Amino acid sequence: MKKVVITGPESTGKSTLSSLLAKQYQTVWVPEYARTYIDNLDRDYEKDDLITIAQGQLNAEKAMAQKAQNNLLICDTELIVIKIWAEHKYGVCPHEIIKGIKENRYDLYLLTYIDIPWEDDPQRENPHLRQYFYDLFKKELEYFELPYVEINGGADERLAKASQAINSIL
Repeated sequence: MKKVVITGPESTGKSTLSSLLAKQYQTVWVPEYARTYIDNLDRDYEKDDLITIAQGQLNAEKAMAQKAQNNLLICDTELIVIKIWAEHKYGVCPHEIIKGIKENRYDLYLLTYIDIPWEDDPQRENPHLRQYFYDLFKKELEYFELPYVEINGGADERLAKASQAINSIL
């Protein structure tokens, strides 16, 4: 089974692209676990929650892999997102998350660019730092030597670029 992950800064169309790709390839996609987890907290999230979120994301991927079709699983986020967020917000990333990045590789990473409008959301925090975070994502993908394709443009262009990249690994 091929695993493709959509990654990138906040409000760059990851969930939308994940949904469209799953529909196009007639398979399932794994939503971002952090959204549900944080929505269900009765307090602000803390550094220790990041490990729980990372494990929840990986568990969700394992569960959804059982339902995947056509040799493809689409994932809306991965642990690099948590690493970048931990380092930005808390100054350090728990070693469990770095270990998880090294142990849970994907066949393709689709890095979404910041060229679409910011959509406000209670969980989003940094509309003014989108380029900064995009650059961090690219740096991390290169540091871990991960296969990635940059995805930009309007909705149709993004879907076409993502599909072309996915077709190249199927």
